[in-house]
Amino acid sequence: MAHGEAQRHPIGIYLWVWFLLFVLSVGSYLVDVIGLEGYLRWTLITLFMLLKAGLIIAVFMHMVWERLAIICVVLVPPGVLLFLMLLMAIEGNHVLLSRLEYTGS
Repeated sequence: MAHGEAQRHPIGIYLWVWFLLFVLSVGSYLVDVIGLEGYLRWTLITLFMLLKAGLIIAVFMHMVWERLAIICVVLVPPGVLLFLMLLMAIEGNHVLLSRLEYTGS
């Protein structure tokens, strides 16, 4: 590609993603309308949220068409943070259970 030329993507891709975002938003709304409760509700809401965020990052931020190095720079740090949060949650649960066992509560 020559200097100054922009890469063009068909409008159909964007329309398809807008449609998918609409469908995912309706699904997220239906979780509240149906009245789901507990872990199922929060799992579905989080799943819909992550799917919508992934579509927006992939298409509207043009990550689908970027090089692997740029993708790694953008996606690896949040992945590492999520992994560390998981480790902290596991360790916090262990401390809580240890304290409950020690105090006899």
